[in-house]
Amino acid sequence: MHKDDNAALDAFDYRILERWQHDTRIPAKAIADEIGLSVAAVQRRLKRLRALGVIRREVAELDPRKVGRPVTCIVGVDLDREGAEDLARFRKKMLASAEVQQCYYVTGQNDFMLVVIAADMEAYDAFTRRVLLADGNVKSFTTQVVLERVKTGVSVQLPG
Repeated sequence: MHKDDNAALDAFDYRILERWQHDTRIPAKAIADEIGLSVAAVQRRLKRLRALGVIRREVAELDPRKVGRPVTCIVGVDLDREGAEDLARFRKKMLASAEVQQCYYVTGQNDFMLVVIAADMEAYDAFTRRVLLADGNVKSFTTQVVLERVKTGVSVQLPG
């Protein structure tokens, strides 16, 4: 979606999205009853929102600690060269790295910010050696180890 694509969304869409982004297991009937639409209308709108790309994915949020990945690191990466091909190659490498939970191309001191999940510091060290240190275009990187996951998620504040 582009900036102006949200013009296609109305108040009912936003009310549906507000509920859906917090719990995709909520029955369409519960949403319909709450916002005053029919079940069929809610289902049609959800289908349309998926087709528009407003709803990108519907996934389960796992607790990393409970699946053996208790270490979270925030990593700032500075590249030596930032040409289009260099950036594309780095993006591709991040997409292929299972440890990288999130990757952002950013302004400021770093070129990329990563959220990396690992089993322990040894696994994180192995990741940095395999993915960052082995990349001749990575000038430097800094790591901040997360002490507590205070707030996580992917919900988006919606208009209204």
